[in-house]
Amino acid sequence: MILACHNIEKSFGDRVIVHEGSFHIEEREKAALVGVNGAGKSTILKMIMDEEPLDGGDIILAKGKTIGYLAQHQNLLPDGTIYEEVRSAKADIIEMEQRIRSIELELDSLSGKELESRLDTYNRLQSEFESRNGYACESEIVGVLKGLGFTEGDFSKKTDTLSGGQKTRVALGKLLLTDPDVLLLDEPTNHLDLNSIAWLEAYLINYPGAVFIVSHDRYFLNRVVTKVVEIENGEIRMYMGNYKAYSVKKQQLRDARLKEYFNQQREIKHQQAVIDKLKSFNREKSIRRAESREKMLEKIRPVEKPAEVNTEMHFTLEPSCVSGNDVLTVEHLSKQFDGQMLFHDVSFEIKRGEHVAVIGDNGTGKTTLLKILNQVQAADTGSFTLGAKVQIGYYDQEHHVLHDDKTIFEEISDEYPTLTNTQIRNTLAAFQFTGDEVFQEIRSLSGGEKGRVSLAKLMLSEANFLILDEPTNHLDIASKEILEEALNNYSGTVLYVSHDRYFINSTATRILELVNRTFVNYIGNYDYYIEKKDELTQAYAPAAGTTGKSSDDTPGSSRLNWREQKEQQAKERKRKNDLKKAEEEISRLEDRNSQIDHEMTLEEVYSNSVKCQELAEEHAANEKRLEELYEMWEMLAE
Repeated sequence: MILACHNIEKSFGDRVIVHEGSFHIEEREKAALVGVNGAGKSTILKMIMDEEPLDGGDIILAKGKTIGYLAQHQNLLPDGTIYEEVRSAKADIIEMEQRIRSIELELDSLSGKELESRLDTYNRLQSEFESRNGYACESEIVGVLKGLGFTEGDFSKKTDTLSGGQKTRVALGKLLLTDPDVLLLDEPTNHLDLNSIAWLEAYLINYPGAVFIVSHDRYFLNRVVTKVVEIENGEIRMYMGNYKAYSVKKQQLRDARLKEYFNQQREIKHQQAVIDKLKSFNREKSIRRAESREKMLEKIRPVEKPAEVNTEMHFTLEPSCVSGNDVLTVEHLSKQFDGQMLFHDVSFEIKRGEHVAVIGDNGTGKTTLLKILNQVQAADTGSFTLGAKVQIGYYDQEHHVLHDDKTIFEEISDEYPTLTNTQIRNTLAAFQFTGDEVFQEIRSLSGGEKGRVSLAKLMLSEANFLILDEPTNHLDIASKEILEEALNNYSGTVLYVSHDRYFINSTATRILELVNRTFVNYIGNYDYYIEKKDELTQAYAPAAGTTGKSSDDTPGSSRLNWREQKEQQAKERKRKNDLKKAEEEISRLEDRNSQIDHEMTLEEVYSNSVKCQELAEEHAANEKRLEELYEMWEMLAE
């Protein structure tokens, strides 16, 4: 055991964060801390780091062990570059190498005991330098930076010019390179693109120390952790397994507790009815029996009813009218930003009812595409057309659709003036804003609270084409699941940008990946994308210096546009479906012919010439069809 919390207590005024909470982390164990927004996850990490005082209990770190912490907000050293900031994590090794080089310069001028002493120091330092993998120090720094999505051109950027997300990535890289025995990570996948998240997953899975993670990324938790620590209503519970195993076990325990509660309530009700009946007889014996039962009833320890599930948001999406079949047509669209080509000569279509996820590395132009479609920015070349009766509902991750100087109530009432005060309050209550909370100014809200206001506006819009930019950012897991359910039940069309792989897997029917300045089309969810990524990227968006299927297959080529990709993928699905049907029919006909062969041996059949003739004709027809099916199967299998 490397880290343990025993009976920890923490409250802020009347609000209990944790009461008599206990859990432990073993060496090399990868564990998650989960709970709804505001449950106290970040507070627990701060208590472990002694940044927040305990009200009671103990936190114990094994003797001689080190701990490293990635918070959600970073304070980096001013005036340094990205590379210098991350390199400072290896300051002791770099200093050691400088001492080794300094001694090497001294050795020629020394002799006798002085030389012997310096050689001893030199050999000791050299041995420690090698054991700490000093020769690979620089390549390790570069590997971590590139893994987290920085290019070599970014290394010289000043840290005080970086965005909040970039600073978080720098801090994460620096922390990983310090190699602490315990890593505490608060939302480490925020601001990472899909490739960087996949790199971080592999890094943490193979990390030699223990890792304790706060994250709302369910796909990430399923891949990395083997234990889940849950904080709920001030109580802490531990579950073995990844997030999926935790989710299943939690539901099973809740169902069992609910069953136990209802059984007890039924028994209490029954016993009370018996007591009332015995008392109504008004006889000495019956009254004594009633009193005896009352004493037994008083000794029953009541089972607490489990809290309701998913009471955070009540969210439904319903378009006011049905759009035409052609919802969006994009033709030859191109966009540069600061001299960098984001995408070039791209064309694609979106049909009614499709749920299309746009994915790609940070900085490739995904959000820019959505802003062009919402006429927030203009394209350099090309055009797009919306279909008949298309009404757009836009969710902006930066919440520019909200007005900082308005209250939450005004934000809704000004946008939808026909709603009554009661209707507005009911809508906001469904998104967790009640009482005087509806009069908070937008500027005072957290990212998660602004997200809920934006979702409330989106629900009221009754749009039939939703364009969403990172809709799951700042949402806790329960709220994400509610949004997923709402989108899956939505009859309109959806186009969204997201880095949440679990969300994409649950809601997308199609994926557009922005890679090498063009789009590659995948007819399926995230699992299908992973299966086909290498093959289709090489075919339709080869990197500079590589070739695809032919010399004409360049980004933006009219020969290999998204329609052809879609047709080819549809043909492949049809081939597999036809192959399966052929196999099933072959099996059925072979079984039937075997059955006919057996029936022909029965006396009641072979003695009946009419029946024999019928079976013989059926057998012959089956054989003829089987020949056709064998030929078809061979062709499909090829």
